[in-house]
Amino acid sequence: MVQNFFRFLFIFLFTSHCSLFNSHLSAQEIKPVNNESFTYGEKLTFTVYYDSYLTGKVTAGTGSLEVSSASVDIAGRKTYHIVGEGKSKGAFNLFFKVNDRFESWVDEEYLFPWSFKRDTHEGNYDYKDEVKFNQFSGNYSSTRANRKMPIGTHDIISAYFHARNIDFTGMKPGDTYPVNFILDDSLYLSVIKFIDREEITIELGTFHCLHFKPMVVTGAVFSQPYPMDLWITDDKNHIPILAKSAVIVGSIKMELVKYKGLKNPGNGKD
Repeated sequence: MVQNFFRFLFIFLFTSHCSLFNSHLSAQEIKPVNNESFTYGEKLTFTVYYDSYLTGKVTAGTGSLEVSSASVDIAGRKTYHIVGEGKSKGAFNLFFKVNDRFESWVDEEYLFPWSFKRDTHEGNYDYKDEVKFNQFSGNYSSTRANRKMPIGTHDIISAYFHARNIDFTGMKPGDTYPVNFILDDSLYLSVIKFIDREEITIELGTFHCLHFKPMVVTGAVFSQPYPMDLWITDDKNHIPILAKSAVIVGSIKMELVKYKGLKNPGNGKD
């Protein structure tokens, strides 16, 4: 149970973010995106830990999301090169070592991906993949497949960064949003439920946040479809502040511990 949850949590660092929002893209709706939420040089750093009354905070690992300092040319298109990493730490390496790296090359104008790489090592599980997207013809080729897709389809990194530019001004508690992305040669459909606007205090300070519950697949790790809570800043940056899920005793949490290069001031902080 702990090993399965720990594996999912590092994937959750990236996939839950893309499950936050619906990209609302189809062949008829593709249009340039006015990116007001992030820029070159942004880096977010997280700590993942187990928390209970008996143990206090026990660090399980670290994670990060980093945007390149300058654009990268992909087939004549300017792109953001974005890297997401998750690594286990300390005693957790003894029974379940995690070393994950995800890379996406995201179109500067449309904020959809042209290329995606995955290199994951989780316990005895290793997986590598490289995906090339042809966004204008509606197909993709990976290490193992060559398939059709809806034009504008995202990978797990690009979906989150595209979604940060959505306007949530009129959002009401209970609203849900569908989302789609490609991972492991499969197109995933999920939803995210908005809970409320709240103030969240972490070691970095107090932040005005949007509270969401992303839907996950029930099974060996989770028995209910909305087991996690996620808070992002209620401003133009829309950066994740805290994610948590209860376990039998205590909870597993992912907390923002450092940030730099944000495009907008304020970042929801008092």
